[in-house]
Amino acid sequence: MSRHFKCLINGDWVEGNNPPFNVKNPATFETVATCANADASQLDDAVTVAQVAFKSWRLSSHQERKDALNKIADEVDARCNEIAELIVAEQGKPFGLAVGEVQGGLAWLRYAASQDIAVEIAEETETKRIEIHRKPLGVVASITPWNWPFMIAIWHVIPAVRAGNTVISKPSGLTPLSTITLVEIMNNHLPKGVINVITGERGIGSGITSHPRINKIVFTGSTPTGQSVMRNAADNLKRLTLELGGNDAAIVLEGTDVAKVAPAIFGAAFLNMGQTCGAIKRLYVHESVYDDMCAAMVAIANDQVVGNGMDEGVNFGPVQNQDQLQLVTDLVNDAKKRGATVLTGGQPIEGIGYFYPPTIVADISNDALLVQEEQFGPALPIIKFSDVNDVVEMANGVDVGLDGSVWGPDTATATAIAARLECGTTFVNTHAQIQPNIPMGGCKMSGFGVEFGDEGLLEFTSLQVMHINK
Repeated sequence: MSRHFKCLINGDWVEGNNPPFNVKNPATFETVATCANADASQLDDAVTVAQVAFKSWRLSSHQERKDALNKIADEVDARCNEIAELIVAEQGKPFGLAVGEVQGGLAWLRYAASQDIAVEIAEETETKRIEIHRKPLGVVASITPWNWPFMIAIWHVIPAVRAGNTVISKPSGLTPLSTITLVEIMNNHLPKGVINVITGERGIGSGITSHPRINKIVFTGSTPTGQSVMRNAADNLKRLTLELGGNDAAIVLEGTDVAKVAPAIFGAAFLNMGQTCGAIKRLYVHESVYDDMCAAMVAIANDQVVGNGMDEGVNFGPVQNQDQLQLVTDLVNDAKKRGATVLTGGQPIEGIGYFYPPTIVADISNDALLVQEEQFGPALPIIKFSDVNDVVEMANGVDVGLDGSVWGPDTATATAIAARLECGTTFVNTHAQIQPNIPMGGCKMSGFGVEFGDEGLLEFTSLQVMHINK
């Protein structure tokens, strides 16, 4: 019998006013849980209690917040396998990767607990002192996606709480279970109302983005939805952090040792079955090593064991949902029609589950939809190039700019080319390497605002300058 998960408002678990919705396992199609389906009035209730809780939480000391985060981290650590099993059930990724997601979240938690928010002295003379203070914003709303449901929730809500804000978490209706468990753990160690979670199928997200008493929204998801968030947030000038779509390019230069770099490139392209904003989505390879790279990628793809993430030996799970599976299928089919060569994979696996094998597509033109649009799934186009200037122009020729990478035998040459890429983060001979202390953000249509590091923490504060005449 499946479990039932409720909303948390002011420290109390409450049923939704609408009939509950089902959460299904993408590998088995089984209902793994039912979930409370809240309405707009319950969102209002959550905002009200978060406002009340903010009055006292904003006055809490930095040490008090740090201690609370460390206690939360301790409980997450103790419940790691339980949370990982929920991630597999709702999201589909293999259990080992789900454990990695929890451990990654822990790293961010511990780092946030170590961060300081200092008063900066901008000027001091015998007669005057000018201080720069950072104040919490108020009620922060988090809207998280379905690809890394636990870790991204931590990225959103933990720095918000660390900065002294109160939070309303709204997870994806496809993957709410691990996020609700995170909120449960947080609530065990925080005052009532500091953390709340609202789940619902329709209207809750738009209700959050337009709510007049929410002060900031942090959103991770698609660019079109991010544009909608921004429009709805305009009425009360909500602060925004938007981490939106990416279509990351990787460039492999002449002379690259293919055997050495292919496993890392494959791993960065097919991380979480390609369902990662910062995964390699387009692979540009110099003509001199093109055939070797295609062959190496096919060999690695054929070694993957596709299946239910809880089964022994499986290292490649399903696509999370039907819509995403259909998008990947359509983009690969379009490439076939345009004359591209599918070297391995290329169609959904028949039977139960949203399974699509790791797919390598060669002999593809740069204007194919599979190259120009973010597939967000297990299909990688490999585009041949001969001129470095041309490939930089192709890499920059999309309207998003999250990450990009350059791979080559000479670090200085690769670094110079990486500096020409239009994206928030560039990598040389690696890709998709993120860490809690290094800021991350996109440019162009990949959003704005920064996550991680001191810069990311300060996004949850407002600046107050204090002029003091002595």
